[in-house]
Amino acid sequence: MTNLLEIIRTHEAVSFWLAAFSLVIFLLGLVLLPWLVVRIPEDYFAGLRRSQQYRTGPDSLLAWLLLLIKNLVGGVLVLLGIAMLVLPGQGLLAIMLGIMLMNFPGKYRLERWLVSRGSTLKLINYLRRRRGKPALVLDEEPQK
Repeated sequence: MTNLLEIIRTHEAVSFWLAAFSLVIFLLGLVLLPWLVVRIPEDYFAGLRRSQQYRTGPDSLLAWLLLLIKNLVGGVLVLLGIAMLVLPGQGLLAIMLGIMLMNFPGKYRLERWLVSRGSTLKLINYLRRRRGKPALVLDEEPQK
C-alpha cells in the first residue's frame, strides 16, 4: 500500500488525469447507456447475422475518414480500459465503449452474445420499458 501511495505521489499529474478520465467515462456511461439502449431497433439482434437493413458502408472520402477516426478512438478506449483494469478507473466501461465504436469481424456475434446474457437483457428491456419501447427480440440459436 505504501508503494502505491508513493507511485501516486510521484506521478500526481498522471493520477489526476486518469481519475478525471475515469469520472468522465463513468458519467458518459450513465447518460449515454439509457439513451443508446432505447434507440436500438427491437429486431436488431433477431437474426444470427446482422440484417442488410442495418448495414451501412462508407460511400465518400469523408465517410472513410470518419470511420477511421471512430475506429482509432475505439481502439484507444479499449487500450485505456485495459490499463484501467489495474489503474484507477472504469476499465470495463471504457472497453465496452471502445468495442461499440470499432468495426471488426465478429462484432455482431459478440454484441449479440453480450446482450443475450440473462441479466444484461433484463436490464436493457427494463430501460426500454421505462421509455415506452418494446423489448428486444432475440431468436434462439439452433442447437448443433
